[in-house]
Amino acid sequence: MRWQGRRGSANIEDRRGSRRGGGGMAGGVGGVGLIAILLIGWFFGIDVSPFLSDGQQSAPSEQSRSISAAEQREAQFVSVVLADTEEVWAEIFRRQVGEPYRPATLVLFSEVTSSPCGGASGATGPFYCPADRKAYLDTAFFTTLEDRLGADGDFAAAYVVAHEIAHHVQNELGILGQANRIRAQSNEIESNAISVRIELQADCFSGIWARYAEERFGSVEPGDLQEAVNAARQIGDDTLQRRAGRVPQPHTFSHGTSEQRARWFQTGYEQADIRACDTFSARQL
Repeated sequence: MRWQGRRGSANIEDRRGSRRGGGGMAGGVGGVGLIAILLIGWFFGIDVSPFLSDGQQSAPSEQSRSISAAEQREAQFVSVVLADTEEVWAEIFRRQVGEPYRPATLVLFSEVTSSPCGGASGATGPFYCPADRKAYLDTAFFTTLEDRLGADGDFAAAYVVAHEIAHHVQNELGILGQANRIRAQSNEIESNAISVRIELQADCFSGIWARYAEERFGSVEPGDLQEAVNAARQIGDDTLQRRAGRVPQPHTFSHGTSEQRARWFQTGYEQADIRACDTFSARQL
C-alpha cells in the first residue's frame, strides 16, 4: 500500500502516552464479542476474566510512558488510512446518499482504555462505540493479526481500520441504531444472527472503500486486495473457533464465517455501491 508522505487525518486521539484503565467489557459493535473474546483468550493465553465482569466500572488509572518510533510510524499509517476513509465516504455520501458525511474520531490506545461503551483492552480487539462516534484501536492488534493470525501486510491493517470506520458509516446511515434496538429485544441466537449481518455489511463497506481508494489515490498495490481478503478470512468466526481447538458452532457466530467475510468484502469492492451491501435483506449470507 502506498501511504508514506501522504496526508493524515486530524481526527486521531492518541492515548498511548497515558494508559487509561477501566473495568467492564467493550459494548460497542465491532468488538469481537463475548464468544470471540473467550476464543482469543484461549488461543493467545490471555486472561480475559477482567472483561467478563457484570459491567461495573472500576476507577480509571493513568500511567505515562514514551511512544516508540515503531508506534509513531503506526500512528502515521493509521492517520493516512483514516484520512482516505474520510475523503472516500464524503464522496460516496455526496453521490449515493445526498447527505454530508461526518467523520469519526479514531482513538489509539495501548493495552487498556475506557469508552462510553465500557472498558477496552487488546483482548477485545478493535471496536466502534456509537455512543461517542469513535473507533478504538490498540495498534498492537496489527502484530497479532500478522504473527498469530497469519494476516500480514499493511493493507490487511488498513482493512481493520476501514472495517471499524464502516461501523461509523452504518451509524451515520441510521442502520446501526435500528439493528441494535432489534438486538436488544431478541434472544441470544437471534441477536448473534443480526450481529453477523452488521459485521458482514461492514466488510462490504470496507470493500467499497478499497475500490474508491484504488481509483482516487492509487494507493492499492498488487497483492493488497489479497491481503485484505486473507485478513477477513483469518478472523471469521469458524476459523477463530477452529484455532481455539473447538468445533465451529454457527449459532454462536457474531461476525460471520471466513467465506462470508471475504465474499462480502469482494462484493463491496466489485459493486462499489452501498445498495449492494444490504446484508439485512439478503436471503443467503
